[in-house]
Amino acid sequence: MIRQPEKHITPANSAKIAPFFHTHNTKMPPIFIAVLITLQIFIYLAARAILWQFRIQAPRTRKIAYALAYLFCNGFTFAALALRQSLLFRLNAAMLVALLYIVLTSIAVLIIWRIARPIRQPEKLARELRLIAPALLIALFALSVYNAYTPVVRHVSIQINKPLAQPIRIGMASDTHLGTLVGARQLDKLANIMQQEKVDIILLPGDIMDDDIAAYTAENMKPHLAKLRAPLGVYATLGNHDLFGHQAEIAAALQEAGITVLHDSAANVDNRFWVLGRPDEMDAHRADTADLLKQIDTARPVFLLDHRPTSITQHEQLPIDIQVSGHVHNGQIFPGNLVVKLLNVLSYGYEARGRGHYFVTSGYGFWGIPFRLGSQSEVWIIDVKGK
Repeated sequence: MIRQPEKHITPANSAKIAPFFHTHNTKMPPIFIAVLITLQIFIYLAARAILWQFRIQAPRTRKIAYALAYLFCNGFTFAALALRQSLLFRLNAAMLVALLYIVLTSIAVLIIWRIARPIRQPEKLARELRLIAPALLIALFALSVYNAYTPVVRHVSIQINKPLAQPIRIGMASDTHLGTLVGARQLDKLANIMQQEKVDIILLPGDIMDDDIAAYTAENMKPHLAKLRAPLGVYATLGNHDLFGHQAEIAAALQEAGITVLHDSAANVDNRFWVLGRPDEMDAHRADTADLLKQIDTARPVFLLDHRPTSITQHEQLPIDIQVSGHVHNGQIFPGNLVVKLLNVLSYGYEARGRGHYFVTSGYGFWGIPFRLGSQSEVWIIDVKGK
């Protein structure tokens, strides 16, 4: 059974609603300070690159350009953080990515300059680089959109340490983020992948919707989501973006599309194995995994859907055979993939750990803006055999 959502705002999800600066602790967190400093560096480097591109040399004009760049970028960022409005947040994210890509392009141009300078006349080389730079920048954006909307299918075969009458093929896709930018077309593509791969069961470990069901309903995505079918069923759990006050509507929409939502509950699938699902840790009342396992016969294989991969260290000591997670998006945009690798035991990919097998996907959709660099939209196909 799905527990009804609490009517009050828990501390975990209040940050989504309260203004960014509303806190009893007036000290800024270190990560915020680091991000703020990095932003200033990126604004300077991006502004300098633009000034170089357009050959702006006048000192007064350059000072004005730098001042306007700092004023606009910082003002826009703080407005987005303070107002917490979805469109403003997306536009600000696009601006930050643009700054990053301009800086990456500048680094590439500088490397080319250092390599080619001994063999090319400087003025001619500079003219050529001013033609190359915009092309590189456009290529970065094009590659990012391609990665966001072109899923790859990753295959892995494992053997669990429990009996299984016959092999099972799992299709796993997380973080679909159904909304304005991910909709019917992407759902049809996902359903086609699952059909072509002839999966036995489909697991969707969270962030199915992008905060609410407004776009899902307006664009009539239900018949497209309902195309996700497998002989042993389709199972989902709720991620953090499914828990921003619309969890009851999201769970109902999923069930109406034929998807079983596991909310601190387990499904006995064909008397062969268990599929166990937990809501995201934003649900302050979610049950402990060990307590959930006490309610089922763990002599059978146990497949766990847990949106975030933050509990892997604890779970590897429990009788869990497979855990599928998402949330991290493999950083989504470089160098985010390097950052999340430092922050998580397993930020992406597959590992056999302790008593089980752990999978963390980069996700099928994306958060905020349709860009991926250093990561790609994907679906995992997991072939499972028993001992």
